[in-house]
Amino acid sequence: MRIVFLIYGWLWGLAIPFLRRNQRLRQGFDQRTLGKLPAPAQLWIQAASVGESFLAAELLKGLDPSAPVRILLTSCTSQGMEILEKCRRDTMEQNRRLIIDTAYLPFDRPALMEKALTAVAPRLMLLLESELWPGLLRACKRQGVKILVANGRMTARSLKRYRIWPGLWRHLRPNRILAISPGDAARFADLFGGEGVETVANIKFDRIANQASPTQPDNPLAPLFPADTRLIILGSIREGEEEDVAQMIRAILDGSLANTQPVIIALFPRHMHRISHWQTILENLGYEWYLRSRITGPVPAPSIVLWDSMGEMLFAYELARAAFVGGSLKPLGGQNFLEPLAAGLKPVIGPHWSNFAWIGADIIHQKLVLQARDWRQAAEMLLMQSTVTPRRGQTRGEIVAYVEQRRGGTARTCAIINQLLGPSPPSLQQTRPSP
Repeated sequence: MRIVFLIYGWLWGLAIPFLRRNQRLRQGFDQRTLGKLPAPAQLWIQAASVGESFLAAELLKGLDPSAPVRILLTSCTSQGMEILEKCRRDTMEQNRRLIIDTAYLPFDRPALMEKALTAVAPRLMLLLESELWPGLLRACKRQGVKILVANGRMTARSLKRYRIWPGLWRHLRPNRILAISPGDAARFADLFGGEGVETVANIKFDRIANQASPTQPDNPLAPLFPADTRLIILGSIREGEEEDVAQMIRAILDGSLANTQPVIIALFPRHMHRISHWQTILENLGYEWYLRSRITGPVPAPSIVLWDSMGEMLFAYELARAAFVGGSLKPLGGQNFLEPLAAGLKPVIGPHWSNFAWIGADIIHQKLVLQARDWRQAAEMLLMQSTVTPRRGQTRGEIVAYVEQRRGGTARTCAIINQLLGPSPPSLQQTRPSP
């Protein structure tokens, strides 16, 4: 194993100078390379990006330690960091026993991870969903840090890749793995062995219930879209499906004009670095379009709004008549279609949603989510939905009923975190510093 990690570290050493040029990795580069060391913490929670960061926020709401606990929240992306920073502020206002810092996750070069673990000195490393970094796991093992994988998921494709070197992963096995389905649990057990692997309800079901509240009367986007606007959301659009989505936009706008009921399309790329590419696509399509950041008043119809601002998609769902959730027209795994449901809107998706198979096919059978064969059928469904006002209260009630028997993952995970952390040593029974 020593030679494997020497080679792994050497490859990271070659790569890091080039990674500095990467637009997405440039932010927080000083933290990623440990030019600035992370703060000490008893509990280190790693949340890869946006979805995992929301899970971290949910877990922090459920933690209720008897004594102060220091927590380090890390992420790999700037979007994840924004959510974690807001979570830090909100949580420390509500729970005086949680002392929280945030930082970018260091690059997985073994020497960097050893240095990071020495600086943080956690008792528990909590990895959300599928964060299996060899350098990080090895450093935890060498320094006696317990490892918990929570809300764990592993696809058959990922398992096949990991099994190229099964002995390595058995050596790095976490102490506990809380998988979101029996299938995921079986795949984790195949890779790491069955000890300490169990199935726990997905934490995202608890988030759905918490989100399913009445539409906010003070929605900040309301001045942009009057009450009678036929607003259609195209949310979380991924790079691999952009051509199909461009075709969908044309079909929706031409179809709405043919019915003399023009619509407004709000387009939310999954990643901000695709904004410039979408600007080129929209110019070529030839329809009227606007950047969200430049809009100051009501949006005229028909038109397209290209969303280049973070954190507003949930507000847009509350005002829309119809929504498509991306990552689903091509085999990309799908994106979170639970968010529009929480806003009382039944979303349209494409045929590919393997990342959300844990929700169960019943959500399609009960017509809470509308599955289209391709972009053409998706456009037809969206046009049809946009002609009527959504029954938001009824939809919220249906999704809450759907998840009611599937809740409890947060409470179970928090109980295991408390168990693995154990009692706080006297040195940490201190007055909480100002945030």
